[in-house]
Amino acid sequence: MMIQFQWPVVTGIVGTLLVLLAFFLLQARKLHGNGAVYQLLNAIGAAAIIVSLFYQFNLASMMLEVAWLLISLYGLAVGIRHRRSMR
Repeated sequence: MMIQFQWPVVTGIVGTLLVLLAFFLLQARKLHGNGAVYQLLNAIGAAAIIVSLFYQFNLASMMLEVAWLLISLYGLAVGIRHRRSMR
């Protein structure tokens, strides 16, 4: 038996793996919660999951991922502003 995944499912899985990787690296103290890499992994992961949700919609998951994306983008913006003020 061969399992075939359509691209929205693969996109969602990749997004989930990115969010989980960010969380793991945070827990392993390899990333900082306010660092750009952590925020980017979360933002890209959430965006990928949102794309997959357009094909298999779930309101609760969509709300979570939109919030996750917005919070990650906010974290990136705060980090950029902080770095600019340090110059």
